[in-house]
Amino acid sequence: MKVHDLKPAEGSTHRKKRKARGIAGKAGKTAGRGTKGQKARGTIPARFEGGQLPLQIRLPKLRGFKNPFRVEYQAINLDSIVEAKLTDVSPESLLEAGLAHKGALIKVLGRGGPINKALTVKAHAVSKSAEEAITNAGGTVELVPLPFSVRPAASGNQHMNR
Repeated sequence: MKVHDLKPAEGSTHRKKRKARGIAGKAGKTAGRGTKGQKARGTIPARFEGGQLPLQIRLPKLRGFKNPFRVEYQAINLDSIVEAKLTDVSPESLLEAGLAHKGALIKVLGRGGPINKALTVKAHAVSKSAEEAITNAGGTVELVPLPFSVRPAASGNQHMNR
């Protein structure tokens, strides 16, 4: 069977009903649309949503999307920790050493390769390579709980935080 052999099943198609052929015809005058009103006149655009704010207005005008639940970490690499000669790494000690901002969520990353002294790391997040390098050197990694229980709303989206 080929595409040109396809045809509808017997009895499934019928002629289009001829509407609006005067008041004498079966579907004449109002052509099955009732009397008056918006639906009788054929003036509803396809995008009309019954008075609801239309989709083209609801969508953001400019491109892009700002995730209101983004959690941003300050990245601290192993080589900068070794360079600062820290053994106990915590958000407070990193702040004192000038490696982190006040109130920043800390994530330790593995750049700086294998280290040769044991570190005690307390951070909000640690990459796998950094954790591996710290434990191989005889150190320990402890995850500090995030300072919020539910993901926070980003700045400018406080109305979403209900």
